[in-house]
Amino acid sequence: MGIETNYLRYTLKTFQSMKKLGERAMDQLNQEELHISPNEESNSIAIIVKHMWGNMLSRWTDFLTTDGEKINRNRDEEFSGGFPSKVSLYQAWNQGWDALFITLNSLEEKDLEKTIYIRGEAHSVIGAIERQVSHYSYHIGQIVYVGKLLKNEKWKCLSVPMGKSNEYTEKLISKNKNLKDK
Repeated sequence: MGIETNYLRYTLKTFQSMKKLGERAMDQLNQEELHISPNEESNSIAIIVKHMWGNMLSRWTDFLTTDGEKINRNRDEEFSGGFPSKVSLYQAWNQGWDALFITLNSLEEKDLEKTIYIRGEAHSVIGAIERQVSHYSYHIGQIVYVGKLLKNEKWKCLSVPMGKSNEYTEKLISKNKNLKDK
């Protein structure tokens, strides 16, 4: 297995982890909370999801053959409105991620050497993938942060709880040592 295949597998795991993190944050919120904007210059989680959905469909549909900024995309529209229900928000969320996962799973090592275009600008396939890793992780961070702001003390931690770093590290070291010893 070549480094290219390892890259594709690692990137797939990274995207899967991002998706799960966003879902764990959104699962803690109700329909109303998903549509709250912290201030006039900030987007609600629903708007962030709507933007990610539009971006994912545009970037990952016909990834290797058409410009990543599809002519039918209306990016400005992604930053208004929202979703009539939490179910419809998750339907859009999953549709966007499905487009990404289907495309990423279809790529072969030789595809990583190709050039694709986004808004007419040439990108290596790896560069385009990394662009989206950066873009989506930025928005997942926003989703988590807004969720934490809204839930405050009712927020369920998604990573290592405050004041528990040493305990967590010791637990992992012990677990990994036991796996090595087997």
